[in-house]
Amino acid sequence: MSRPATSAKALAGLELISEREAAGLQEVEAKFSTRLSPEVLRQIKTASFDDPIFRQYVPSREELDIRADELADPIGDTPHAKVKGIIHRYPDRLLLTPTHTCQVYCRFCFRREKVGSAPTLTKTELEAAYAYIAAHPEVKEVILTGGDPLVLSDRRLADIIGQLAKIKHLSVIRIHTRVPLVQPERITRELLKALKTKLALYMVIHVNHAAELSKPVLAGLAKLNKAGIPLLSQSVLLKGVNNDPEILATLFRALIANRVTPYYLHHPDKAEGTGHFRVSIKEGQAIMRALRGKLSGLAQPTYVLDVPGGFGKVPIGPNYVGENEIADPTGRRHRYQD
Repeated sequence: MSRPATSAKALAGLELISEREAAGLQEVEAKFSTRLSPEVLRQIKTASFDDPIFRQYVPSREELDIRADELADPIGDTPHAKVKGIIHRYPDRLLLTPTHTCQVYCRFCFRREKVGSAPTLTKTELEAAYAYIAAHPEVKEVILTGGDPLVLSDRRLADIIGQLAKIKHLSVIRIHTRVPLVQPERITRELLKALKTKLALYMVIHVNHAAELSKPVLAGLAKLNKAGIPLLSQSVLLKGVNNDPEILATLFRALIANRVTPYYLHHPDKAEGTGHFRVSIKEGQAIMRALRGKLSGLAQPTYVLDVPGGFGKVPIGPNYVGENEIADPTGRRHRYQD
């Protein structure tokens, strides 16, 4: 298939779900966007929620089970929205969200209430965003996110990056994206040219399972590496996808072998209709403890939780220090006098 699948009806036409199942998903699709790229469709090996790619992108009626503690804005973007497109939560960095469109819509997304519906920023709105950044010299880093900034044209991306480069107190641009994993053909010579800047530019790719690292994806990552763009990754700990130390170890080893540094492993946010993906913090800490004994430090992301309400990320990995003792990676305790 050369076109993305943008509805349950399209998924039924591809025989990934039945016509009856597609009809039963109308209520889900009225609330949360659906889109699977051709690359994602190729990555799906089994039309089943046991398949780690299928589970991440194919809608389910479980999404209608909205629990009392779930939130439309689980990480608290709204309290920190300053002008349209700017979220300024931390003193030295902020988010610029020029678009809320993505090439795919993850079923666990923490911005799932907004992505796929909110419009791209206009020229006037972008100018107001640049003016806000210019008026805040404490800001050293701008994170382009959304949505996915790489859905923008090369021309628009180059213009945004060029405008940011004119702001004297900025030193870093960070791009958060799924595109290299779900649309590897987007990594072209023209895109790499659009990303060139005098500022330090980092790209953080979102990847949750080694099955996403297909040959076309790895070829795209190699192009980004060759262009001198430092690559990091962020993953979400998801029940039924990667809540297993062996699965994560395979992913993180594959990433460092392809010059991508694991950066964050996110505890799943309490977004509406995502309870079927969530694991406990205790389980996440046990997984991280197992990884500490298996993996090189290069392959160890920081396990973090975004505190609901907009209070920021905190590390929530296992604690190895006790009263006059310290634990090794296997959990055995050893006397240690501080």
